[in-house]
Amino acid sequence: MLGITMKIIKTKKWLAMMLLIGTLSACDSFLNEPLERAVVVDDGTSSIDMQGLIIGAYARFYDFGWEVYPLIAVRGDDVNAAGDQAPLTETDEFKYSNSTWMPNSVWQGLYSDLIIFNDMIEDIAFLNQSAANPAIGERYIAEIKVMRAFELLQIARLWGNVLVPNVTNMAEIVNVPVSSYEEVMQHISAQMDEAVPALPNLRPNQRTDIVGGITKHAALAIKAWANIEIKNWSEAAEATGEIISSNMFTLSNNYYDLFKIPGKLDNENILELQYSDFGQGSGAQSSYLYAFFGPNAWTPAVAGSGGGWGFWEPTQKYIKFMLDRGEEERLTTNVLFTLNGMSLIEADPNYDPLPAFISNTTPDGDVIGNANGDPEARAQFSSGKHYTPSNQLTTGRTDYGTNNNFRCIRYAHVLLMHAEALVMSSGSSTLTADAAVNLVRNRAGLPSITGVDIQDVLDEKYAELAMEWGTRFEDLVRHNRTSELNDSRRTYTDADRFLPYPQAQVDILPLLKAAQANN
Repeated sequence: MLGITMKIIKTKKWLAMMLLIGTLSACDSFLNEPLERAVVVDDGTSSIDMQGLIIGAYARFYDFGWEVYPLIAVRGDDVNAAGDQAPLTETDEFKYSNSTWMPNSVWQGLYSDLIIFNDMIEDIAFLNQSAANPAIGERYIAEIKVMRAFELLQIARLWGNVLVPNVTNMAEIVNVPVSSYEEVMQHISAQMDEAVPALPNLRPNQRTDIVGGITKHAALAIKAWANIEIKNWSEAAEATGEIISSNMFTLSNNYYDLFKIPGKLDNENILELQYSDFGQGSGAQSSYLYAFFGPNAWTPAVAGSGGGWGFWEPTQKYIKFMLDRGEEERLTTNVLFTLNGMSLIEADPNYDPLPAFISNTTPDGDVIGNANGDPEARAQFSSGKHYTPSNQLTTGRTDYGTNNNFRCIRYAHVLLMHAEALVMSSGSSTLTADAAVNLVRNRAGLPSITGVDIQDVLDEKYAELAMEWGTRFEDLVRHNRTSELNDSRRTYTDADRFLPYPQAQVDILPLLKAAQANN
């Protein structure tokens, strides 16, 4: 009896916490937008409590620390850390420190999420024992498993051999052993196999209970990603093939809009973090900190719209790569140019003059950089993938990127993982490597190619997925092409593959300390 009482208290604790953070407050305000009209119906059983928990889980998942993504994505040859954020610049240059705030903050934030997700799964499993329809609780558990797997995937991509916690209390993590990188990826793959049968066979934008919520295809994509990381090509091909053969996803016919407000919940998006200003010009909002990526100087088309911080700069190498390929739509979408940045490219006689389609004015009329063309204080270029035009902001809102979702996994990524798995192993009855690559190329206005090999796949991933989730860095490391990461600032060695464990964590986790000593 005591165990049951304690579990009820534990569940009420989560509901109280969610009320405090506003997850269930103001009746429908949170439900109507960030979870896109999530339906919560009290049927007289425990389902209302379980629905409160799943909504709380999504709230936690969407509350993704802003520093997580930059730390994951900064080490490739597609982006530079700009500005004065020293921990990020040092990471970009492979000058890792175990004592700076950013890696420790990322570690703490992601592991806190995992423990909370474990606790929520346990609570839902308990409540599901008395549910009128246990399949609902099983689906909620599967959705949280996907959230947990996505975050564990990012932890492992940063630190390699890491903890796979099965505990529900942060204090218990001291007893969790360290698993190898391959073991972690195999664990993620197995977890996604468990989750798939309970998840909706829909696109996220087809869900009516939680529109934009997790479906089986997110689980399959994460499974594929984990298997790609450890070169388990057949598993990756099978998982991506299942997504492709569902015929539910298509590439957007407007690459430029895909990353902006019109691209929220597009048919291409398999997993995205959702945010909203509730259609109101002031008051409560949920948002991702897009300002990190935005230009620190601009003249917006809508006067008064705020700029960014200038910490995220596409590389000149990437820009020249795209120019050499004759790219227009993807280049002008992915890179925001300043006048000074354009001059830097034209300083190379091979790129002077630049094509007429390169401009410091976006199609939506925002002018990037200082009005007089002076050199920027931070970045000469900014990421167009993290750019929301000022004329798309809700009237009254001025923060950079407000109301835009954050893309995690797109169908284009799935197609290119499929192609990579095929050229590294065997064929597929679902889609050939040529066909998968050409779908992505043709959307970008490029002609089809035949006889696709790994170089073609890596080039296409570079063009399509630049500045997204550190894909480029992982691709080059996985295929032993790390010399492409070298430049005047840095030289990659095998020791640069993973970050050192944060010293603050080593000091309190004996098993982590032992693993560090053995490396």
